[in-house]
Amino acid sequence: MKLLPAFSLLLLAATLPAAAHPADPYVDQRQARHSARIAQGVHSGALTARETARLAAEQRAIRRVERLYKSDGVLTPRERADLQRDLDLASRDIWRQKHDAQRRF
Repeated sequence: MKLLPAFSLLLLAATLPAAAHPADPYVDQRQARHSARIAQGVHSGALTARETARLAAEQRAIRRVERLYKSDGVLTPRERADLQRDLDLASRDIWRQKHDAQRRF
């Protein structure tokens, strides 16, 4: 039964990065909702390829900032507020792009 120790090692390795960075469920949930909204816009044709690429780049930038803020093991109230502001702007951008006149045909 060599699988059990290997599985335990894999599980431990998967949890170490999470322990190094403080979790913020609200930020994580908003990022997941943004991704779902973008995917839905692609599926429905409401987002063009260019709009999708731009929105995806914006989401990557937010994740990059989030990793930077969490790199010291603490997410301060100011950093959390900055992330929330970035997420608010991204949410507005998603809405605007999905509701503009451009459509993928």
